[in-house]
Amino acid sequence: MRDVIYVDGKWVASAGSATIDVVNPATEEVIDRVPEGTAADVDAAVAAARRAFESWAATPAEQRCGYLGRLAAKLKERNQVIAETITADMGAPVKIAQKVQAGLPAVVAGSYADPAIVPERGEEVGNSLIVREPIGVVGAITPWNYPLHQIVAKVAPALAAGCTVVLKPSEVAPLAAYLLTEIFDEIGLPPGVFNLVSGTGPVVGEAIAAHPDIDMVTFTGSTRAGSRVSEVAAQTVKRVALELGGKSPNVILPDADLPTAVKAGLSNVYLNSGQTCTALTRMIVHRDQRDEVVGLLADGVAKFSVGDPSDAATKLGPLVSAAQRDRVRGYIRQGIEEGATLVAGGPDAPEGLDKGYYVRPTVFADVTPEMTIAQEEIFGPVLSVLTYETEDEAVAIANNTQYGLAAAVWAGDAEHATAVARRIRAGQVEVNGGAFNPMAPFGGYKQSGNGRELGRFGLEEFLETKAIQR
Repeated sequence: MRDVIYVDGKWVASAGSATIDVVNPATEEVIDRVPEGTAADVDAAVAAARRAFESWAATPAEQRCGYLGRLAAKLKERNQVIAETITADMGAPVKIAQKVQAGLPAVVAGSYADPAIVPERGEEVGNSLIVREPIGVVGAITPWNYPLHQIVAKVAPALAAGCTVVLKPSEVAPLAAYLLTEIFDEIGLPPGVFNLVSGTGPVVGEAIAAHPDIDMVTFTGSTRAGSRVSEVAAQTVKRVALELGGKSPNVILPDADLPTAVKAGLSNVYLNSGQTCTALTRMIVHRDQRDEVVGLLADGVAKFSVGDPSDAATKLGPLVSAAQRDRVRGYIRQGIEEGATLVAGGPDAPEGLDKGYYVRPTVFADVTPEMTIAQEEIFGPVLSVLTYETEDEAVAIANNTQYGLAAAVWAGDAEHATAVARRIRAGQVEVNGGAFNPMAPFGGYKQSGNGRELGRFGLEEFLETKAIQR
C-alpha cells in the first residue's frame, strides 16, 4: 500500500487520513490505495520546492541533466515492472505498455540528458545581454491515460531548466508516479527538487493552481478542467501551459494508398483503447471511396481482440473506469440516435466480458460534421467516417472543430500532403504516416491548449527571459 506522499526528499504521511482506492479496470478489484492529499500537503511540498529552488537553479546544467540521464537508464532497466504496473493501473495492453507507456518516458528523459539543450550563455542584442532563467517552482498536474509519459514530459524539461516541481498525478492511475518517485529518491535527487502529492483535482489540483508560491502550472487533461486551472491560476498571474482535448482529423486524399491509410488510421484510433488525446477519430474520405473505406474498416475491426490486458495477444484492454466506460457507451448510443451508420461495434459489452470496463471497438459511417460524435471528444475506441467532394471541403471539415491538437494527411505525393497539412489548424500533423518525434514540439491550437512540450520547445516553457542592459 502506497500510503505516503513525497516531500523534501522523504516519504511522509499526508496531513489527512483519507485514502483513494486504485482499481484494476480489467478485474474491478482494488489493487492499492494512495493518500487523498490536502491543501496542507501542497503547502508543505511547495515550501520544500521553494527552499530547494535557488540552489537547484544554480546547479550547472551538466549536473541537472546528469540526473535525467540516470533517470532514463533506470526507466529502461525497469521497463517490465513499469509496464505491468500501468497495465494493472489503467488497463493498457501489456505490449503497448512496454513499448509506449514505459518505453517512451525513457526516451523523453534521455532527450534531456545532454546539457546542450539548456540555453545558459545568453545572447547579445545591442547593449543588452538576453538571458534565459528558470521560472521557479512548477506545479504539474497530469492525467491517467499515459500516466508516466505525461509526467516525464513535464518534469524532465522543468528539472533540466533549473525549476523545482510539485507533482499531482491522476488519482485514477497514480502508481506509475510512485515508481518514478522511487527512482528519483534512489538516484539521489536533492531534497525538495521533486515532490509528489497524490489526491483529487478539486482539492490538490486547485491548491496547486492557486498557490502564490508556485510560479507556473503545467496541466494535461480535459478542456473543461484546463479552463478551471487557468481561471484559478489567473488570481496569482502565474504562467499556465495546457495540453487539452482533441478531435483530430485524418484526411485521406483520393490518390492515397487507401489500404495503408485506413489500416494506420484504425490502429491510431484504437491505440490505448482510444484513450489518447491525439487519436485521429475523424476519418475524412472522398465520397467516391466511401464504400471501399467502410469495407476495409469492417475487415480491420475484426482483427482487434478485446480482453485481458495482461495477455500479450490482446490489442484492446478495458477503459480506465466505470465512469469512462459508461460515458463512451453513451456517445455510441447518441451516434446511433443521430443517424450515423453503425459499421462495427456498438454500445453493448463485448461478448464474454461482463466484468471489467470494456467497450467494443466501434466504427460509424455517414457521419456529418454537426453530429455530436463528430464534434465532442469521446476518448474511447470509436471512429467516425465523414465524406467530402473537394479538397477545400476536406480541409474545411478538418478545421470544423473547437480543437486543434493533431491531424493527419495521406496523399500519393508527399509534397501535396504537406501543402494540405499546412492548411490544417493543429499543433502536430502526420504526413503519410510520419513517425512520432519525441524531439518535436507537441501541443495544440484553439481549445486544445497553449504552450508546447518535448524537446527544446518543451524546455523553453519553463524559462523566463531577462534583459541585462550594459
